[in-house]
Amino acid sequence: MRIKDILNPESMIMSLKATNKEEAINEMADLEVATGVVNDKDEFVKSIWAREKQSTTGIGEGIAMPHARNKSINKARVLFAKSDQGIDFDSLDGQPVHLFFMITAPDGADNTHLQALAKLSGLLVNPDLIAKLKAATKPEEIIDIFTAAEDAKDAEEKAAAEKAAAKKAEEAKEDKSDKPLIVGVTACINGIAHTYMAEQALIKAGEKLGAEVRIETNGSEGVKHELTADEIKHAKGVIIASDKKVKMARFDGKELIAGPVVDGINKPEELVKDILAGKGSVYHDSGNSEEASEAKASGLHAVYQQLMNGISHMLPFVIGGGILMAISFLVEQYMGGAKTEAFVFLNNAGSMAFAFMVPVLAAYIAEAIGDAPALMPGFVGGFMATVYKGSFGGAYVASVNHSANSAAGFLGGIAAGFIAGYIVVGLKKLFKGLPKSVEGMKPMLIYPILSLLLTALVMFFIINPIFGALNAGITAFLNHLGTGNLVLLTAILAGMMSIDMGGPFNKAAYVFASGAFANDPNSKTAAILMAAVMVGGMVAPFATAIASAFFKNKFTDEERKAGITNWILGFSFITEGAIPFAAADPSRVIPSSVIGSAVASALVGLLHVGVPAPHGGFWVSPLATNIPGYFLAVIIGSIVAAVILGFWKKPVNK
Repeated sequence: MRIKDILNPESMIMSLKATNKEEAINEMADLEVATGVVNDKDEFVKSIWAREKQSTTGIGEGIAMPHARNKSINKARVLFAKSDQGIDFDSLDGQPVHLFFMITAPDGADNTHLQALAKLSGLLVNPDLIAKLKAATKPEEIIDIFTAAEDAKDAEEKAAAEKAAAKKAEEAKEDKSDKPLIVGVTACINGIAHTYMAEQALIKAGEKLGAEVRIETNGSEGVKHELTADEIKHAKGVIIASDKKVKMARFDGKELIAGPVVDGINKPEELVKDILAGKGSVYHDSGNSEEASEAKASGLHAVYQQLMNGISHMLPFVIGGGILMAISFLVEQYMGGAKTEAFVFLNNAGSMAFAFMVPVLAAYIAEAIGDAPALMPGFVGGFMATVYKGSFGGAYVASVNHSANSAAGFLGGIAAGFIAGYIVVGLKKLFKGLPKSVEGMKPMLIYPILSLLLTALVMFFIINPIFGALNAGITAFLNHLGTGNLVLLTAILAGMMSIDMGGPFNKAAYVFASGAFANDPNSKTAAILMAAVMVGGMVAPFATAIASAFFKNKFTDEERKAGITNWILGFSFITEGAIPFAAADPSRVIPSSVIGSAVASALVGLLHVGVPAPHGGFWVSPLATNIPGYFLAVIIGSIVAAVILGFWKKPVNK
């Protein structure tokens, strides 16, 4: 079966209306139902989200491949969809997704369907193919593009097979010692897309780096290209790019690098280089000859993912609660004071959301580490970080701090999440050998009691006293900053907002400011820091909008259209609007935006512009302590960035 047999013009959306991940999945699912591919939308969407929770299918480079295989699916099909503006799909590289491939496979799908899906997945590592798909305007063009790519791929594989046969015939005569052999296994949970994309990416990386790479795929159609004992014996090292268990005993004594399947897709050259440089660890079989634990992200990347899991769940509480509280202050000032019913209602609603912010942060950091059993102790640990003494509901009085006069706050909540998560991981290992007859006791009795007890002990006697003092010190430092130091700090925070426009630097700056704001929403300095990151995040989209409007010969037609949209995105504090420009020309767009953001936020610090709201852009400008200064800072910073970018960029025809 060929790829064109699982593509169909009726299953294509050439311009998605969706603006976020949930809307995109639902819009594509609606078409799947309308075309008879899916018979139960709710069941299908549920399975798509279940896969997304395992790991995002936004694989980077503007591509997402949501997929499912279950009884709600009638036929194997690939739905193709395009989004001109791009959609935040929680992609691994943090970039918006423009091309979607929703892959469906019924429970009874035969191997011919699965082979076609595997071939399609392998083709998507080709940047030329992606560029053609982005430029296509009609469904028929999509099919023609894939047909041509498949023909070329088949011809390439045929030539490679013939070359391999000839090479094998002369193998006895050749000295192959100068070309190292690397073997590996790729596998993902569903085994439909990521498995084969990682395989192709690793093989291509090996060709580029002068190594022979042979990959065993463990996909939905079973194990393919199974490694032989001779191949493993002569291999310099092993690469495992897998999200599920694979046979590991055969690699005993070999140098090995293991990671999630997305590593095989996103950094294949790094993996191959590390094996060639001898940076892997020698694998020793532990006695379980059949399987290894799931590969997960490790090191700093794992910590970042766990922290982001907490922050992503926390942000709605910060934004919703913070803006309602800020509106209540307007009501207090202009509509009757602190005793009006409107003020009391809005302020209480916002305060309630804020009260859950740190506990939710800690709970979902813990959940990312220790799964569902860690959620409860993480939540309680986060709550313990928010107060040091308190009465709750008038009925309960609790002392949750051994010796401090300040709550551990935002930083204590982060610590609580990691502590609770790793306590649960330790408990799982400790009770791993329990008899199967008492397995049910672990989630219902052992984990809840011991994880809560241990987390509470650590928080009460260690974390709260230490972080309470640290939190009090940071708050005092920020509240006593002089104008000069405040200007410097705001400029640094705003510059970070534009370095990666939604990535780790951007998130770090926003978390710092929102953490200060969460610790003390009434702090003038915290409001200035929030204004700084807000202004810093608005400059990049505004700058690209201005530059594309006034330096038209420096931008393509598509970029000028995107620039028009960025007027609205900049107004709303959506930095991601500048990402397409930064992706196309990072060496000019990013430095220009960083300079403009730093200038704008230096003005925020100089003019003491405060915005007591964690989001909203110019929509929340009435809340600013210096409204003209707020607008002035954004306008000047955006013009500075736009002028630098406009003069720096080369005309598109050169």
